[in-house]
Amino acid sequence: MIGSRQKELLKEIVLEYIKTARPVGSKSLCKKFKCSSATIRNDMAELESLGYLEKTHISSGRIPSEEGYRYYVDNLMEPKKISGEDMLRLQTVFNNKELELNDAISKSLEIISDITNYTSVILGKESSDNKLQKVEVVPINERQLIAIVITNTGHVENKTVMLDEAIPTEEIAKTTELLNKMLIGTPIDEVPSKLEFDIKPIIRNYIKNYEVVYNAFYNALSNFTSERDVKFTGKANILKQPEFSTVDDVKNIISKFESKDMVSKIEETGDEVKVYIGRESEIDDNVTIVKTKYKVAGREGTIAIIGPKRMEYERVINMLEYLKEHIENKGKEDELEEK
Repeated sequence: MIGSRQKELLKEIVLEYIKTARPVGSKSLCKKFKCSSATIRNDMAELESLGYLEKTHISSGRIPSEEGYRYYVDNLMEPKKISGEDMLRLQTVFNNKELELNDAISKSLEIISDITNYTSVILGKESSDNKLQKVEVVPINERQLIAIVITNTGHVENKTVMLDEAIPTEEIAKTTELLNKMLIGTPIDEVPSKLEFDIKPIIRNYIKNYEVVYNAFYNALSNFTSERDVKFTGKANILKQPEFSTVDDVKNIISKFESKDMVSKIEETGDEVKVYIGRESEIDDNVTIVKTKYKVAGREGTIAIIGPKRMEYERVINMLEYLKEHIENKGKEDELEEK
């Protein structure tokens, strides 16, 4: 059983370690708690025996354990409102009526990443949950073009398409028109089969070099369907943390950021802001991920902040709660304006 003074002591050690990244010794705590060094050491030893503190080999001080951070988040952390300065920076995004919802989410997470020095992530739903809304094509020359795919959720993907031989721009325009007529409203994961069985038999009647054009568009659209809508901001931020100081640590965390398996573990299914510490994150034992799900106007996804276990928990949680609320409010406003 943890006593009231020990709770306050654990809280102080967590906050001090978050701020300094240095083990906390008994001397620095005596004045605050008006106790002898021996009393503080005894309490620290008790917290260590309970699994809430750890002793490092480089100092006589203690640092919070994974269980210590969890106890702090669940029992000791004080709810706070987002600071005025943080709120002001985020408000500039949501007050900008020119920004689409996806752009507002992206820019607000860039701001949070910059403010906190942590890594932010936006994870959209699987492509199977999206429907094709429009295909646009920008010719670069007779053998190269950019295909722009737009979904009903507002996701936009650009693909550079290389043609095996020169094709007149009017034939590209005919193909684009046909794709828009026949593919609008098709779930993204069904696009390849519809191209193969519905469009290919027709396209040969439209243009001369139909195989070249068809193959190029098939490859571009098929590649899009296999990708997850995910965006990291501030990947390098986590490398600035002292927890990732060795070359092996850096290589390890970077490889995880590039892993498709990790991306799937970021997704959140609950509506509340949740905190996953160390092993709970299923990403890396040295990180914490704070994340939540947003759902509005038919759009759904996960927003997350990844940092060290020595994270400013209250600040990150408050900012994500604020962000989630404003994402959903903006989505509703945009929906009303469209009506």
